[in-house]
Parts: sequence; C-alpha cells; structure tokens
Amino acid sequence: MKRIYIAGHKGLVGSALERVFVKNGYSNIIKRTHSELDLENREKVFNFFDEEKPDWVILAAAKVGGIYANNTYPVDFLLNNLKIQNNIIEASYQNNVEKLLFLGSSCIYPRECPQPIKEDYLLSGYLESTNRPYALAKISGIELCDAYNRQYNTNYISVMPCNLYGINDNYHKENAHVIPMLIRRFHEAKLNNDKSTTIWGTGTPLREFMCSDDLAEACFYLMENKTAKDIGKFINIGTGVDISIKDLAYLIKEVVGFEGEILLDTTKPDGTMKKLLDVSRINNLGWKARIGLKEGLEMSYNDFINNYDKYK
Repeated sequence: MKRIYIAGHKGLVGSALERVFVKNGYSNIIKRTHSELDLENREKVFNFFDEEKPDWVILAAAKVGGIYANNTYPVDFLLNNLKIQNNIIEASYQNNVEKLLFLGSSCIYPRECPQPIKEDYLLSGYLESTNRPYALAKISGIELCDAYNRQYNTNYISVMPCNLYGINDNYHKENAHVIPMLIRRFHEAKLNNDKSTTIWGTGTPLREFMCSDDLAEACFYLMENKTAKDIGKFINIGTGVDISIKDLAYLIKEVVGFEGEILLDTTKPDGTMKKLLDVSRINNLGWKARIGLKEGLEMSYNDFINNYDKYK
C-alpha cells in the first residue's frame, strides 16, 4: 500500500483529496497539522520526509485568500507560499518520492487573456495586480516541478484548477473567497432579517467555479492513471462553464433562502473581468467534472450550517 502524504489535509482541497483517496482504498495517508509541522521550516520538512518516506506527495498546502487578503498581505502570499512549495518539492526529490502533484491556481494566467484560457497562455501577458504575489509563487511552483522533471526525470504533475468551493471551505469574514463569503453574508443577513446585503464590484465579471470534490476526483484520476509526460508542464482542471458574479449571488441567495435585496458596491474592485479555463486537455485524457453548480452550493451550504458555530 502506497504511503501518501497530503500537505494541507485540513483545507478545502486537502480534505477533499483525503476523502477521495480513502474512498478508493488508500488507507495509509500521512497527515500533519501546522502545529505538528511548520512547512515553512526547511529543516523540519526535511526531517519529516526522512522519517516518513512517502511514496506519493500531494502539495495542497498554501496560504490562500480573496482580493482583500491578497491586497493586504502581499508579502505573506508570495514568501510563505514560496517557502512551503520549495521545501516540499526539494524534500520529495531528496527522498525519492515516486510521484508528486502540485496544485496551482488559474490566477497564474495574464489578466487580459484569450478565452477560454489554454495552458499555452502562461506568461503571455501581465498578471492581475490584485493577486500577483500569489500568482508568481504558483508559477514558480510549476516551473520548479517542470525543472525537476527535465533535469532529473522525476514524475511531478502540476494542475491548475479554476475557482474552488465546497465542504470545509474558509468562511472567514475578511479573507474568504467569493462563494464562502457570499454564503456567510446571505446566511447572517437571513438570520438578522436584513432587508438587503451588499456585494463587491459591479457583478459583471465572469468566473468558473468547481466543487472541491470534483477537483479531488480529477487529481486522483491523474495520480492513478497518468504521468508527467502524459500531462506536460501542467494541466487545467475545471468545468468549462462560467457565470457572472451577480448571477452567482442570486443563485446563492436562492440556496440560502435570503429574501432581501442584493446591492452592488461599485467602488470596490472587480478583478479580472473573465476567467474561463480551456479544459479540453483534461477531458481528452478521460476526466470531466460532474457536480453542477447548484448541487455543489447546496452541499456547501449544508456543511456551513452544520459547522456554523466554529465560524462565529
């Protein structure tokens, strides 16, 4: 039985990955919380790998957040993520890890990018300024994995998911992404019997959203069936369908059951106006997303309600 280390197992993506591996019979999952292992500490990471000797590594650990958090803490989003991924990727090589999967983000692509976004468009233009430090860290991770594959013939896979949401999401009032932020905002507005609630921007940007359970299934499929040579430098993972932020808000409003009005704060930034991934390569390799947006939002809202006390 392969020993699988999931870095970031308590997060949105990591917890979904753990569920899918366990569901498929992989019981030998290695996990460490942040208090047990500081992934920014090179010495501790190398000692951990030397002791545990994982066969497969899933690099799902990262400092993440929305526009507000990225704008407020740019040093953290660049430096912390570089430390985490560099330590894990280098330690994986030093300890002869058979296969590694690095999780990036669709924010690696230029702000003004042809749509849908093909993998070939990486580094073809200027990045979106509101998340540039995070994007640069993720681009560095892709390049490092590819460099190891080219120089040392390793089997390191990089995947670029679209915007994610799902069970065990981050519902922090300030640094959550758009879906968990709106779920919390509409839920609390419903509890307070508010007549309205406000969302950032014009509501016109288009975004692609995928349930974290779908991403986990895609990663599992690639780990079991494909190699770095099959995939190339990296591969997009998404649904191939987008929705405006305004329409998303009304859909979440319906799922939550909030009956008030939605107001738009147009003084706040929109970010990139359209971001839809070209997912033809992952589809051609034999995988497609299966969870519809409304179904996924209902799953997410049920999980939020069941764990609401810990978010207060």
